[in-house]
Amino acid sequence: MDSVDTNPAASVEGCSFQPLNPEDVRACLYKAADFITDYYISIESMPVLPDVKPGYLRNELMASPPEHSAPFDVTMKELRTSVVPGMMHWANPNFFAFFPSTNSAAAIAGELIASAMNTVGFTWQAAPAATEMEVLVLDWLAQLLRLPASFMNRTSAGHGTGGGVILGTTSEAMLVTLVAARDAALRRSGSNGVDRITRLTVYASNQTHSTFFKACRLTDFDPANLRSIPTGPETDYGLDPAKLLEIMHADFRASLVPTYICATVGTTSSNAVDPVGAVADVAAMFNAWVHVDAAYAGSACICPEFRHYIDGVEHVDSISMSPHKWLLTCLDCTCLWVRNTHRLTDALQMNPEYLKNDATESGMATDLKDMQVGVGRRFRGLKLWMVMRTYGTTKLQEHIRSDVAMAKAFEELVRADDRFEIVVPRNFALVCFRIRACGAMTEEVADEVNHLLMDRLNISGKAYLAHTVVGRRFTLRFAVGSSMQEERHVRRRSCNNGVHQLMCSINYYCL
Repeated sequence: MDSVDTNPAASVEGCSFQPLNPEDVRACLYKAADFITDYYISIESMPVLPDVKPGYLRNELMASPPEHSAPFDVTMKELRTSVVPGMMHWANPNFFAFFPSTNSAAAIAGELIASAMNTVGFTWQAAPAATEMEVLVLDWLAQLLRLPASFMNRTSAGHGTGGGVILGTTSEAMLVTLVAARDAALRRSGSNGVDRITRLTVYASNQTHSTFFKACRLTDFDPANLRSIPTGPETDYGLDPAKLLEIMHADFRASLVPTYICATVGTTSSNAVDPVGAVADVAAMFNAWVHVDAAYAGSACICPEFRHYIDGVEHVDSISMSPHKWLLTCLDCTCLWVRNTHRLTDALQMNPEYLKNDATESGMATDLKDMQVGVGRRFRGLKLWMVMRTYGTTKLQEHIRSDVAMAKAFEELVRADDRFEIVVPRNFALVCFRIRACGAMTEEVADEVNHLLMDRLNISGKAYLAHTVVGRRFTLRFAVGSSMQEERHVRRRSCNNGVHQLMCSINYYCL
């Protein structure tokens, strides 16, 4: 197709403004598709970390909104020259920080089509296919994770008691389940309002993501009743069920009400794993809600060899995982399953007159607005369905296994050099390591050297790492999983790029 220099924003004299003129849509999307393709072709040559300062973009672009229209080509030129140079390139195969933010051709296409349809799926009647697809794809993924039938929207016997919903982030999954657990605990205590909320207690390890404690504040739990339980190397920084039981017993004896436990499978800091089954056993003694945060590592559990990390899930109340982290589905996409949807909808359901309809009244339809904070919702299920339908289970498992194998290869490189130490056992595709304190070098000096190494490497633009603190020691995190990473980025023999650049930098700074 010949290139068309269109100005979709401009209106021809005597014609009305048509923002969805079909030919304009076609021309803009062709150019956007070319941009995306070229971006992925060239991304490896771009610095992972941009060399910009806060406020840079205001100096690059107009400070005031434009009054008049401009050709779409002008907009795309400004995108290339001003926006792209200021981006952190998460898809760069030399990005090893945080956790991966994966993507795929099928997911991008699904996101594009969902945006074009622009459905607002608050009720089944408002978006029948979008609702049904979300229910279907959640059941598909539940089957891959081998979740019990009690978490399914549909079972062989018909409509199940459990089910799921796709939310934006893990923070939302924690928030809505905290609300449900809070309200259930208040009802059990005979409170019609929130007058007894100061007696409710929640529990998590000190490795749990900080967003959990923010969600607790948002749901009005007393900060004095948030139990952050210390962990240590004796449990590989996972939650110790014996400590949990001791603390919950003490609260119970103090006339407090143990209400909610967050167990994590794959903590952000070090990929620690809390023992799901043992935590659930402790919770059952107090009728407390157990939520499993498997945002990152849940994707690995579609592989049979990793499924044991969520053993005991049949005894928890809810579990969430985020395909946008490791299952090739672009942001935002967090899947939440609950064993009893009524416990969630009882806390979140609103039914104003303007949303009443025959499908809802029949009791046969699922209104996903009643399992989230807001009312409006995007067609997130489409991109996840397109990923699963296009690639199939085998390729998704292959993707996970490849990343784990590359992380293992990097771990072996580190172990082979006695100047370094692996700080915690590797789980999944994250390696936590550091320069070892040796000779006259104290642990404090080693912390400074590790920090310097990370800063120098990141500033170079050749790779990007993040850090954490484990056992009070500054630790480097090497997270494999970017969708474009290949084994060559881990085993590169020249100092031009990637992980070998890291090893060469280490050689330089440690001599």
